[in-house]
Amino acid sequence: MFAIYKKELKSYFYSFIGPLFIAAVLFFASLYFFVYNLLNGYPYISQAVSGITFLFLIAVPVLSMRILAEERRSKTDQLILTAPVSVGTIVVGKFLALLTIYVIPVAIVCVYPLIMSRFGEVPLPESYLAILGFFLYGMASIAIGEFLSALTESQVIAAVLSFLALFAGYMMPSLCSLISETGNFLTKILGCLDMYTPFEEMMNGTLNLKSVVYYFLLTIMALFLTAQAIQKRRYSVSVKNLRAGAYSTGAIVLMAAVVLAVNLILDEMPSSWINLDITQEKLYSLTEQTVDFVKAMDQDVTIYVIASEDGQDETLAQTLERYDDLSDHITVEYVDPAVNPRFYTQYTDSISMNSLIVVSEKRNRVIDYGDIYEFSYDYDYYTGGYSSTPTGYDGEGQITSALDYVLSDDMPKLYLTEGHGESGFSSSFNDALRKENVDYETINLMDYDVVPEDAACLVLFAPGADLSADDRDKVLNYLKQGGNVVFIAGYAEGATPNLDAVLDYMGLDLAEGLVVEKDQGAYYRNPYYLLPEQLSCTYTSGLYNKYYVFAPYAQGILTKGNGDESLSFQSFLTTSDEAFAKADAMDNMENFDESQGDVDGPFSIGVEAVRELDGEKKATLVAYGCAQMFTDDANSMVGGANLMLFTNTFSGFIDHEVNISIPAKDYSVTYLTVPQSQAVLYGVLTVIVLPLAFVIGGFIVWFRRRRY
Repeated sequence: MFAIYKKELKSYFYSFIGPLFIAAVLFFASLYFFVYNLLNGYPYISQAVSGITFLFLIAVPVLSMRILAEERRSKTDQLILTAPVSVGTIVVGKFLALLTIYVIPVAIVCVYPLIMSRFGEVPLPESYLAILGFFLYGMASIAIGEFLSALTESQVIAAVLSFLALFAGYMMPSLCSLISETGNFLTKILGCLDMYTPFEEMMNGTLNLKSVVYYFLLTIMALFLTAQAIQKRRYSVSVKNLRAGAYSTGAIVLMAAVVLAVNLILDEMPSSWINLDITQEKLYSLTEQTVDFVKAMDQDVTIYVIASEDGQDETLAQTLERYDDLSDHITVEYVDPAVNPRFYTQYTDSISMNSLIVVSEKRNRVIDYGDIYEFSYDYDYYTGGYSSTPTGYDGEGQITSALDYVLSDDMPKLYLTEGHGESGFSSSFNDALRKENVDYETINLMDYDVVPEDAACLVLFAPGADLSADDRDKVLNYLKQGGNVVFIAGYAEGATPNLDAVLDYMGLDLAEGLVVEKDQGAYYRNPYYLLPEQLSCTYTSGLYNKYYVFAPYAQGILTKGNGDESLSFQSFLTTSDEAFAKADAMDNMENFDESQGDVDGPFSIGVEAVRELDGEKKATLVAYGCAQMFTDDANSMVGGANLMLFTNTFSGFIDHEVNISIPAKDYSVTYLTVPQSQAVLYGVLTVIVLPLAFVIGGFIVWFRRRRY
């Protein structure tokens, strides 16, 4: 086999076809790399390699057309057919020669992600997975080209047949959708010839075992059929020919049975076994919280997907597969609106495609498709409208929350006070409460004799005025009964003795004025824009040592237990020792100097105060010194860290066996910063110099062979 491999490899370089193929693949791959990755700073190589798959339709037929057709035309195949080597050895030797030529540009492309990593963060596992998919696609295409070259003695016919076969494989997804949008028996058969979809799946950051096996099986099948085509010509027309034909037919049937069996086995394997998620954000994996929750389920839930099984969102479909594999209590059913257009009306008035309906015996919840992805909206000055860009995938968060909602016996209740100039939660914080399955209601304490008994937590969100004496007593009585209060400080005009009395009962006090941070490492641009130090606890879970918390215009919180052993404190957001509370800050925002009467720090910006009561009861008050923390603007400054803090705060007051509020997985792209000179330099080297070097080198070898 090595002799055949060596002979074929030399012949391709001597005939100039090999260098020309390498140069063509390198030129187009480098051109896309230069435009997408160097000029535009896109950190994923998948965009470049997926953009040049069309090249296989032309380059592979040209490369493979002569591999066997030329042997047959020049009658040199008789030497091969009578040689004391197996047909399989001949076929594999020639195939490896073609594959070696293809491996050369692929190996060079493997260097491109390393070049990109000089200019920013590059997801290398995803990049090399994309290159692996590109290699496998090309490998299968070459094997098909070799098979079709074995069927004819005309190189032109071999090239045309290869082009048609590869074009059909490339366009098969579109052809199947034209035949039937919902899918049928014919499209399932044609789907076996779909060469592009397995490649596309690997571009999304999922190492799909079925895709890898598909390309290897397709390659093996093509090489096997090539060997069978040669085998039939190895015998003269005699009785032996019939026997060889029978043997070939039986072998083909056996090979087809093996391929079918392998695919059936893969279809029965759990999705988590055959789909390896290597994306940085683990977009297709389920978190430990979800796995624990789903495995603990003891009631049946059906998730209806409003889409045909062939037309669903691929990312969402992978997520649903993993839920389905985790528990026998979860059933995923696809409802095609074209077949059953009124199905959703028993659960909601209107619904969009790819939305989900999660149903149990107790209740149901509709997850609109628009809530599964998060978007940013940018104003386009040219069109006068807004363009949207996906920034996050929240499929797991929405589904796990819905499962908890439809299975829970009681919904925890959160009450937000009003009537004292309180603020309201921003939209993303309201959505977080909904995901946490918290029933959220605004109340005026004047309308109640006591805080409602079903309150899991009472929230005082930035009151702009003092509580009344009556409201103060209701809050204090609620705490003395073992209640939970979240207090978020805001600017209040005038004295607040009643509010201060509530804080004093829990051993807390607010320093007058706003905190000025003198430690430059503890603020962002402005000394009032605090980046408080975090201490590890349940409130900072998922944040500690990973993200900053942004607290602009904060008030300092002081703890004053005064030796009361029933009180305990846990400060989890703190300022530096250099911070001080500037009393006249609201009247003098530009002055950061400490004056007489200002209070020296350090301060707590987030603190939990717990008072032990009679029996096993305890009162808990979580205080934050900054209302601006829990706004969408402040949250966006730190990539959602403030929202995680907010969610952790309220999840502690809700009786969940596991935390079911799963943050959305980040879709945003951190672009590379490539200097123009560097981009041009690498562009010239990869787009011009490298391809030209192979062309010139190949031409020199070809010319010298032709001359001598």
